[in-house]
Amino acid sequence: MDVPPVPPAAALPAADLRAAAAAGVPVRRQHVLHVFPSFGIGGVPLRIVRLINHFGPGLRHTVVALDNDFRAADGLSPTLDVRLLRFEQRRSGFARRVSAIGGELRRLRPDLIVTYNWGAIEWAAANRIFAGLSHVHIEAGFSRREADRQLRRRVLFRRWALRGCARVIVPSRTLEDVARRVWKLPAAQVMLIPNGVDLDRFADPAQAKGAVARGPGEIVIGTVAPLRPEENIGRLLRAFAALDRTLATRLVIAGDGEERPYLEQLAAQLGIGQRVVFTGRVAPETVLGSLDIFAMSSDTEQMPNALLEAMAASRPVVSVDVGDIGVILGAASREFVVPRDDPAAFVAALDKLVRDPARRERLGRENRRRVTELLGQDRMFAAYSAIFGVEAVPPSGAAMAPS
Repeated sequence: MDVPPVPPAAALPAADLRAAAAAGVPVRRQHVLHVFPSFGIGGVPLRIVRLINHFGPGLRHTVVALDNDFRAADGLSPTLDVRLLRFEQRRSGFARRVSAIGGELRRLRPDLIVTYNWGAIEWAAANRIFAGLSHVHIEAGFSRREADRQLRRRVLFRRWALRGCARVIVPSRTLEDVARRVWKLPAAQVMLIPNGVDLDRFADPAQAKGAVARGPGEIVIGTVAPLRPEENIGRLLRAFAALDRTLATRLVIAGDGEERPYLEQLAAQLGIGQRVVFTGRVAPETVLGSLDIFAMSSDTEQMPNALLEAMAASRPVVSVDVGDIGVILGAASREFVVPRDDPAAFVAALDKLVRDPARRERLGRENRRRVTELLGQDRMFAAYSAIFGVEAVPPSGAAMAPS
C-alpha cells in the first residue's frame, strides 16, 4: 500500500500573520479538526493543548469531545482561534452513527482531521468511507480492557479504519510494535513521536516547598494522576500500607477523578487514612518537588507525562513495568521498575528507596539529566510541526535509546 503523504505546510509563521493583520490583508489559515473521546484533564488533551498554544495563530482549530467534557480547554491561550464543538452521537446503530459523522465531516471540511485513541475510531471509519480528508490518528495507549491483550474485534477494525490515514502516531516503542505487528500497518505509515516535557516548568523543585505538611524526618511518597481505574492507585495504597510501620512515611495522591471516594475509603480500611493526603487537582509543579519518591502503579501506560514531569523535577521513581517506563528511566533505575503484578516487589522497591537518602538524591539527578538530554518538549514540537503544517522548532538532544 502507498502511504498518503502528510499534507503540505499551509500555515504562516506568526510574524507573517501579524504583518498581514496590520496591513488588513485576509489570510487563510489551515483548519485542524481534533476528535477526542474526551477533552477532560488527562495526558493526551493536556499535551495537545501545549501543542496548540506553541504553534500559535498560524492554525485554527475545532475540538470535538465525544463525552462533551472540555475541561482541558482551560489551558488554551485565549488569543487563539479554537472552537469547542459539541457533537451528540447516536447511541445505537453503527451505520447511522458513521453516516452522521460523515455528514459532519463534509460540513466542516477541515484541512486535516486528527483522531485520538480507540474512542474516536468511528470518525476514522467515517472519514475513510464518506469524506476522504487528510487524516492523522494518534494512539497514546489503551484502556484497562486492553491492558494485557488486544481485543480481536478492535484489532480487525483498526486494521481497516486506520489504513486510510496519512500517519498513525504513537509515543512509545511498545505501541509502535503493536501498530506494525498486530494492526499490520505499513512501517512507513507508523510514526514514533515520544512525548516531551517542559523542562523549565519543573526546573526548580523548591517551588513546591511547603505543599505537603510533613513531620520530623518523614519521607513523602507520592503520585500525580487522574483517579481513574486504569491508574490503579489502589495498588499504591496497598503497597504503602505494607511498608514497615516504624518508618516515618506519608503518601500524597495528587489528582482527582471518579475513583476518589473509593480510594479514600480504601485508605481508611487499610488503616493509613491519617497518613494519606488527597490533594485534589493541582498543577504538578506545585507538588512534585515536595515528594521524596515518585511512584507509578498504573495497569497500563505507554509514555506517561507524569513520569517525565517527575524526572524533570529531579525525583527518584519507583514504578511497575508497563509500556516504555523501563526504557525511559534507563539502567540507573532498573531495580526500581518491578513487574506489574508482583505486589511484594513493589513494596520492596519502595522500602529500599525510603531507607536510602543518598540513592534517592543520585537517582533524582540522573532522572533530570536523562529527561533533559532525551525528552525535552522542543523535540516533540519539532516532530509535530510537519504533521500540523507549521514551522519546526529546532530540536535539541539525541534520540532516546535504552541504556
